[in-house]
Amino acid sequence: MTRLLSQPLATLDVEQSTLRVTGDVGMTAAAELAAAGAKWLETGGEKAVGFDFSGVEKASSAVMSVLFEWLRTCKRHHIEVSAITLSAPLERLAALSELDALIHSPALTE
Repeated sequence: MTRLLSQPLATLDVEQSTLRVTGDVGMTAAAELAAAGAKWLETGGEKAVGFDFSGVEKASSAVMSVLFEWLRTCKRHHIEVSAITLSAPLERLAALSELDALIHSPALTE
């Protein structure tokens, strides 16, 4: 496991081609997480990646914006998204926002 970013309340790690976010992601942390993850995606040379948000206990639109920034980066660089794992609070937010179908679509990066 490699730590890409450590903040007082949130961390970003990469393990086996999966970006893993844990902690409480607020607006300030979200911007830095999005940038650090996008940089890794752009320079890592991965053909397929996963995103794991199961360690995020609080649902917020800031977290969802990180996810969508990474999805856009993957699309630009032709990186397949093999899996997206959300915590229960984020799953509820995605469903309420009617974003769950988009997030779990097999054609995310086509």
